[in-house]
Amino acid sequence: MHKYIPRELEKDIREYLRIFPAVVLLGPRQCGKSTLAKKIQQGRGSSVYLDLEKPSDLKKLTDAELFFEGHKDDMVFLDEIQKDPTLFSSLRSVIDENRKNGKFILLGSASRDLIQNSSQTLAGRVGFLELTPFTVEELQPKNMADLKKQWIRGGFPESILAPTEENSRVWRDNFIRTYIERDLPQLGFSIPAPTWRRFLLLVAHLHGQTVNLSKIGDSFGVKHPTVKHYLDILEETFILRQIQPFESNIKKRLVKAPKIYFRDSGLLHQMLEIQDFDHLLGHPSFGASWEGFVIENILNNCHGWKYSFYRDSHGNELDLVLEKGGKKVAIECKASKAPTPEKGFWNSLEALQIKEAWVIAPTQDCYEIKKGVRVAGLPYFLNTIHAK
Repeated sequence: MHKYIPRELEKDIREYLRIFPAVVLLGPRQCGKSTLAKKIQQGRGSSVYLDLEKPSDLKKLTDAELFFEGHKDDMVFLDEIQKDPTLFSSLRSVIDENRKNGKFILLGSASRDLIQNSSQTLAGRVGFLELTPFTVEELQPKNMADLKKQWIRGGFPESILAPTEENSRVWRDNFIRTYIERDLPQLGFSIPAPTWRRFLLLVAHLHGQTVNLSKIGDSFGVKHPTVKHYLDILEETFILRQIQPFESNIKKRLVKAPKIYFRDSGLLHQMLEIQDFDHLLGHPSFGASWEGFVIENILNNCHGWKYSFYRDSHGNELDLVLEKGGKKVAIECKASKAPTPEKGFWNSLEALQIKEAWVIAPTQDCYEIKKGVRVAGLPYFLNTIHAK
């Protein structure tokens, strides 16, 4: 069991348990959901924990209502709930018969949309929370070496805590293989493993770019609705993030296609066969990798903010625009210790009338380059944005 526990999420779960009969904790496989749930289980009194990936535990739910009746006074933990989505119907009956908050914690490695009818079946009875791999804010790197290590390895506990780079790469390779060969088929996607691997590799090379479904389809030999279906599956299983373009009434032609990112930088580097930081420095994806790493960390720590990217037909762009309560904050990601924003950055700030902007670079410094525009390291920015 790894020693890091995301304290804020643990606090959120305990709060949700006071509000809802059931809490669903979602996130990619092996990101620490079970560890966190078992921490919650400690000190909870009488409880039962079933891992539905174990045939013996799954068999106990052959008659789910009978099982729940036998544990009506226990807190029930069900891990990998996507293995049997039909359980939600039984849970609804049990909850309605004895409305008691904090009764169930359900863990799943797929989004609520992929867990059939969960939101509809348990509407008003369940709260959803997402656990991500470790963020920079959780690990609090003490220096640039620590930050680079997390950037290279990503945030999955077994990857970042591996004793060597080789061990980390072996773990990530096994994760990808298991995801393709086992996890996706178990969710009902009967697409050959080699097809998935080729598609993941294609997407890795498009990391940080806007999506052209027809172009991807042509290069992959499928129609664009199939490409969209594949991308949606990868997003709903927490591998990819699609960021939508900024919507505005300003009289400019704006890009309408989303941008795609691998959510975990370690998995991206594994797909691109990037061995270490020196290899990343010379790789064509260096800048895009930093951009994705920064954006994922910001979005995982800026709850309540609406987010998008901005790009117009003249090539003016901003990597990320955060909005909350009428306030807009612009983010530009530059993988340089002495970043210099380009003309398109300044044009975009003017077009959107943004008064606060940050250039996030792999540095520990923070300094202003123009009124309202600062260069800062990622940890510094994350600490600052929480105060807003």
